[in-house]
Amino acid sequence: MIYLLDYGAGNVRSLANSINRLGFQFKWVSSPEDIKSASKLIFPGVGAFGPAMEALRAKGYDAPLIEYIQSGKPYMGICIGMQALFLSSEENPNVPGLGIVPSHVQKFSSTNKAVPHMGWNNSVKLASTSSEISADANSDPSSAFYFVHSYRASNVEAVHGWTDTLTRYEDEVFVSSIRRGNVFATQFHPEKSGPAGLALLQAWLSESHTTITPYSDIQPTIPTPLDLQVLRTRSGLTKRIIACLDVRSNDSGDLVVTKGDQYDVREASSADLNTSGTKGEVRNLGKPVELARRYYNEGADEITFLNITSFRSCPLNDQPMLAVLEKAAETVFVPFCVGGGIRDTVEPDGTARSALEVATAYFRAGADKVSIGGDAVLAVESYLSNSQIPKTGISEIARVYGRQAVVVSIDPKRVYVGKIEDAPSEHQPCVVDLSSPGLEAGGSSSSHNLKADLGPNGERYCWYQCTIKGGRESRPVDVVQWREEPRHLERARFY
Repeated sequence: MIYLLDYGAGNVRSLANSINRLGFQFKWVSSPEDIKSASKLIFPGVGAFGPAMEALRAKGYDAPLIEYIQSGKPYMGICIGMQALFLSSEENPNVPGLGIVPSHVQKFSSTNKAVPHMGWNNSVKLASTSSEISADANSDPSSAFYFVHSYRASNVEAVHGWTDTLTRYEDEVFVSSIRRGNVFATQFHPEKSGPAGLALLQAWLSESHTTITPYSDIQPTIPTPLDLQVLRTRSGLTKRIIACLDVRSNDSGDLVVTKGDQYDVREASSADLNTSGTKGEVRNLGKPVELARRYYNEGADEITFLNITSFRSCPLNDQPMLAVLEKAAETVFVPFCVGGGIRDTVEPDGTARSALEVATAYFRAGADKVSIGGDAVLAVESYLSNSQIPKTGISEIARVYGRQAVVVSIDPKRVYVGKIEDAPSEHQPCVVDLSSPGLEAGGSSSSHNLKADLGPNGERYCWYQCTIKGGRESRPVDVVQWREEPRHLERARFY
């Protein structure tokens, strides 16, 4: 029997759906005894190292899990399920790991690149290892896998005998999968890596456990030195397509994907030809689940659902977006990001819900990342007014699920001015010259690269004002102020 270990982390629904899609049955681990009963065990998870290990120990899973792995039964770890095998992690250095792999997990250097490492990347297999289920994209460079992590195993020498594949992220090489005897684990997410990821899962699930040798019975071997030029040419982030869907309710209460012009999401009716102020139906580009499936089948590598009305009157458990994610995750095996309404809220019955609770519900429904805009703007506004770093749900979500699970977004609008001096002094660094695309009149170091088009009254300049609530409310903060005051957002990923 295949068992899936869910310690309460982020999205595990996609892995469960992948296993079902491939025709296999599984059970959830609900007690330490289930670990002992398993014939195959998968430990997935999107989360932070410390909370993950603490949750394992609180549930009494740690000792049975170590005993299971040492017994020689097949084990597959994904993301946190791989890092948990190590001695420790710099993410939470005082929290010990399972200690199976005699090495440590460290943070990526952010000197020359963005952290976390987020996207689709190839892996290069070490010449001295051999397995049908390795994440080997050498023969087909298009077979990339999805990564989203800030910490990695990079001490390749210390994990000889374990390292299966290596991956390059800019100036660093790290261990992207390990395999030794009965243990196989990946830093990437096969359940979110489309057909290539499903094929890898299929191979592992189909492998006969009678041929597995306990990892402790295998003598470490020094692999053939890897040609770094091979790593440079066959490993690295690939260009990908993200489909972004604006979702809202129409007048009939149905969820539709729409596209607005300056937040006007309604079609012009025939009455508009003769009168002003009358609009038609909400633009309907399709059903969100159907469109997500279509974009996946056509090659999209990530789907973003933006809840542009935030479904403000719905209790959390009745949020329509939860059902959208659950249905989409059944047939779409790439990452999901969801945005809109992820903040501290009070339900219609007076029940208080924290941003962490809201994000947790989305993660459990199938999301891999949440996008937060409004709280980030209000936090910057608060900091600018009193120099105090405010408490937000952003850092709490990042603490529990990892920094890579939070995307902070800006939703700006133009404020046109005839000349730079017409803009408030605090916003003048944000002013751009619309007659010179990509050039900034205010001297800001941030690059907008915007196509030139003058204001409605011929204004040559504009500054970009931050908005919240889906663009319905403007705030006294511009995009340069937002981006240059990131201290309260230091645990989030900027987009």
